[in-house]
Amino acid sequence: MAIDGGGDGSGKNGRRSARTLRTGSFYTITDDGSAYVLLDRTKRGLEPRERSVDEKTGIEADKGIIYGMDGVGHKVPIRWYYAKDAHDISDVTGHADSIERRYTELREITCPDG
Repeated sequence: MAIDGGGDGSGKNGRRSARTLRTGSFYTITDDGSAYVLLDRTKRGLEPRERSVDEKTGIEADKGIIYGMDGVGHKVPIRWYYAKDAHDISDVTGHADSIERRYTELREITCPDG
């Protein structure tokens, strides 16, 4: 999926660019033509290692590996692909809102004001 900001709508290698639909503090939702793509922005820079169904959501997702302090790797979803023929935008925004709430709560616990 190529994301580019303008021109004739084609990105690298002639692929159509994704159109940004909604952006929150911790997520971005784009439309790539056949699917709505939800990106967890807290995992930017994490290299996708596999694409499989996310166990929590049942949605196809790119997953990367985050290593804990003990050196054990944990597969985590980076972006989810909501096929347009099976999901509408409200399914995606519901998941995006839950991501926003979870990370906002975590930020408030770990970085309180004052």
